[in-house]
Amino acid sequence: MPLNLPTEIFGSVIVVHTPDEMSGEQADQIGEYLCRLDRKHIVLDLDNTELIDSNGLTALITGQESVRGEGGDLKIATSNHTNRKILEITRLDQQLEVFDSVIDAVKSFA
Repeated sequence: MPLNLPTEIFGSVIVVHTPDEMSGEQADQIGEYLCRLDRKHIVLDLDNTELIDSNGLTALITGQESVRGEGGDLKIATSNHTNRKILEITRLDQQLEVFDSVIDAVKSFA
């Protein structure tokens, strides 16, 4: 069954709220989900995600590469301290633009 995540639209930007876990098969599905979106300016809101494993981190990078390949961009929003730490430790915060809030991430596309 294909993954269906809650989203919000702000003009040309779509905000995708990630699930509790970004791990294993679900992480792979998130990457595929991002490629199917009709908008290519994407903000991933990680605030409610409690677990991100290596598959989840890989999904972030491959999702960003796919979206950029289609002329868009993927940005991350999270005020979740643990998720920010994971992005810092893995240095993904240097590859992905990370914002403290969804609003800041959405505004960065303007």
